[in-house]
Amino acid sequence: MSTYSLAEAQDSLWLARLRRFFRWLTTPYVFLSLIMVVVMFYLVIIPLWSMFVTTITVSELDLRVIPEASLGDMTSYHWRRMLIGQIAKIMTYEPLVNSLVISLGATFLALIMGGGMAWLVVRTDIPGKEIIHMLATVPYIMPSWTISLAWKVIFKSTSVSGGVPGLLQFFTGIAPPIWLSNGALPIIIACGLHYYTFYFLFVSAALLSIDSSLEEAGDLAGASRGRILRKITFPLVLPAIASGFIMTFSKTMGTFGGPNVLGVPVGYYTLSTMLRSNMGIGNYGDGFVTAIVLILFSMTTVMINQKLIGTRRSYETIGGRGFMAQKMKLRGWRPVFIVLIVIVQFSIAILPLAVLIYSTFMLRSGNYSLSNFTLHHWIGQSDLSINQGDPGILLNKAIYRAAWNSIRLSLWASFIGGVIGVILGYAIVKGRGTRLSKIVEQLAFIPYLIPGIAFGAVYISMFTKSFFGLPPLYGTFALLVVVSVAKHIPHSSRTGVSSMMQVGSELEEAAAISGANAWQRFKRIIFPLTSPGFVSAFLLNFITTMRELSLIILLVTPATAVLSSMTMRYIENGNEQQANAVIIVLIVLVLIGNAIISRFRGGSLKKGLESSK
Repeated sequence: MSTYSLAEAQDSLWLARLRRFFRWLTTPYVFLSLIMVVVMFYLVIIPLWSMFVTTITVSELDLRVIPEASLGDMTSYHWRRMLIGQIAKIMTYEPLVNSLVISLGATFLALIMGGGMAWLVVRTDIPGKEIIHMLATVPYIMPSWTISLAWKVIFKSTSVSGGVPGLLQFFTGIAPPIWLSNGALPIIIACGLHYYTFYFLFVSAALLSIDSSLEEAGDLAGASRGRILRKITFPLVLPAIASGFIMTFSKTMGTFGGPNVLGVPVGYYTLSTMLRSNMGIGNYGDGFVTAIVLILFSMTTVMINQKLIGTRRSYETIGGRGFMAQKMKLRGWRPVFIVLIVIVQFSIAILPLAVLIYSTFMLRSGNYSLSNFTLHHWIGQSDLSINQGDPGILLNKAIYRAAWNSIRLSLWASFIGGVIGVILGYAIVKGRGTRLSKIVEQLAFIPYLIPGIAFGAVYISMFTKSFFGLPPLYGTFALLVVVSVAKHIPHSSRTGVSSMMQVGSELEEAAAISGANAWQRFKRIIFPLTSPGFVSAFLLNFITTMRELSLIILLVTPATAVLSSMTMRYIENGNEQQANAVIIVLIVLVLIGNAIISRFRGGSLKKGLESSK
């Protein structure tokens, strides 16, 4: 009898544990967290592992140089070749140094410009602050290589082999030196001018939260304005500067458009352009080694940056006492700073577009006189002597197909990314402090650390063959959607978390007590209250996807071409005026999309960017 009672007690204990586990498993945030773990694992971890396996596996192409091997054997050939072989210096180390030089240079330039402009707008009495804020987001709307194309139009030089004169040489007769027309310096300037938006927005938000009495105390103590900036203001905005560094450095490290336009013509290769070169000839093993090196250096630099920032105990600037944010009067310096900001904003937001539009009306490159004026690149009929016979872009069916691909890709990626962002936000916030929540948050952050072109390479390794029952997706539109959603998960996640933290848990608890199930609570309470965040994430992902190039350059085919890839194809074919016309169309479509989407539920690009820190 006692034995029976003991067995019965053990069964009851197991049943109780099973019921507790089932209740835990069916808790909404746990259930959604587990789903997101599976999704993140599938979209991020497995592709990374697949890419690494490709680098240590013998392929058909490798059999020519490893004749004693069999297909599928393990090998260290690609790692030895790319890291210690005779070509390692040219294929790996020189491009790595070039990538680091460009990324650090562009990040420093963006910090000086964005941080300085943020200080002027927030901490001084400079006029036109709303206009400055509006113009500050324009570079993010433009594709990252827009300024590179404009730079090329202005500073093209006959000093470059096969080069034609640009605007500067045409009107002055002076050929710019190669270091000014191509190479590291122009790439750094173009990337820095484009990505300064991050520093401007992040530092502005940080400065708005700093009590100006802290700086006034330093002033009363006799510290100079420069010392106050170095010892008080700068340390307090250090977390915002770190966020700007992560965004700018990681973006520049993996950027492809600018280095391809301004670097490749003179043999100045970065890891991104070298990766594209290897992948273009089907050398996946070597290409994936380059991708892994790019990922490791980008991740290491970002993590070191976060570690250094994390050594500070506190960045608290807001307490329980009164808060003051007084403006410094510029006095006699006011006209100087106004002129400086006008020049900078004009050079970044207006001049590049004006130069590109002007170039589209020039029939032949290098001749910017009115006698060379034409509308052929816009509405011209097919002529074999111009642009290899392609008609003007407004009469070109391939352009309309690419425009439709760009729009539907952006809409699909933005919608799916926005939904995933809301789910991730709910799972992370409701499970805050639990190990499961931390795992989900860390997995969602990983794509943030992987440069765009390397992330695209990851998906080649996974989807060139059947995978877990899925057919090969390489060359399909679906693959572009998947990679775009996966890469932008960090943005969606941060926006979702930011929105979800504003929703009190008592609202959902009251609905649950009233008998509402999980779906009803989500539909009637959670989503309506977080919809501004959803729209902001949708808008951020829409703009990012519309102008994306680095991420998809390895994945697009003629059938899945988008406007950004068409631009680069025209540039590489020497059809610069066509390329410039396409990029203008792309920017117009992005502006239209931004205007339409921003009207819904209070979403904005600025909110999306600030919440993605």
